[in-house]
Amino acid sequence: MMRIGVLTGGGDCPGLNAAIRSIVRLAAHGGDEILGIHHGWRGMVDREIAPLNESTTAQILQSGGTILHSDRYHPDLHAGATEIVLETILRESIDALIVIGGDGTLSAASRLAELGVPLNGIPKTIDNDIAGSEESIGFATAVATAAEAIDRVHTTGESHDRLMVVEVMGRSTGWLAASAGLAAGADFICLPEHPTDISALAAAVIRRHDRGATSSVIVVAEGATLIDRATPSLSAHGGVLSPGARVTAELGGRTGYESRLTVLGHIQRGGPPNAHDRILASRLGALAYRATVERRFGLLAASRGESSHLVPLSLVQESPRPVAQELLQLVESLTETLE
Repeated sequence: MMRIGVLTGGGDCPGLNAAIRSIVRLAAHGGDEILGIHHGWRGMVDREIAPLNESTTAQILQSGGTILHSDRYHPDLHAGATEIVLETILRESIDALIVIGGDGTLSAASRLAELGVPLNGIPKTIDNDIAGSEESIGFATAVATAAEAIDRVHTTGESHDRLMVVEVMGRSTGWLAASAGLAAGADFICLPEHPTDISALAAAVIRRHDRGATSSVIVVAEGATLIDRATPSLSAHGGVLSPGARVTAELGGRTGYESRLTVLGHIQRGGPPNAHDRILASRLGALAYRATVERRFGLLAASRGESSHLVPLSLVQESPRPVAQELLQLVESLTETLE
């Protein structure tokens, strides 16, 4: 029998509980003990640890968030914390850890694995930018949530002849903005991968409306890079306004059209996972558990198409994973052209 600790770190997202449930159910069948570590890596330092079993994880498959709670605490950034994590592993007789997290949480896990800590990882983030895995837990649900919101914004824009700007999450990559924008038929999409010239964007909006459109929907990633021909040094994080707020203000002023901003924020991360994320989380949880009981460590349970496979956990330190060129080309093909 193994004593396996499970923790969730970083921001919450739909599907975390499905992964936890998968691990617990397989462990019950295999005769292993699962320890839930609360509040991520901080829980290892503060020793917030309690057993998990089929009873305590019943009915969580459909639930959003994480029953283990989460935190952005990284032990390698706090003096003495790594040593305490190692002490906790010994004191609690933990044979291995399964870490469910984004690039920050998993990078900390990778560094601990280099020190000899027996652990494996599972990728989760609505940004979908973890190197080594084509998809992360939470992304599919976030895309569906954002796309539905953009769908609703379309009708308001059409009813009031407005420019509707929707800001979605994605600080370093535009996976979410590109996918949700395409799914909802956005007219323009501003991404971190390609700088958006505000002057060119305003001119394109005017051309579109000169052709007969009465409204436009512009999706902006929170990390979108914005430039202006008059101020080419402007960056996405260089001013007081967020990229979405800046696009809204600039387009309103330059085009003369009424402009409105909708910031989706944490709505994208909350709520129950859709069926795709429930299955993905269950698959990755099962793969990570099986690798752990086989005492194969330092691995990431990754997704590739419809299959799951194990890759070196060290790959996560190469994050963020850039948006695929095929998706970027599709955005360019299906949205309005900037000149």
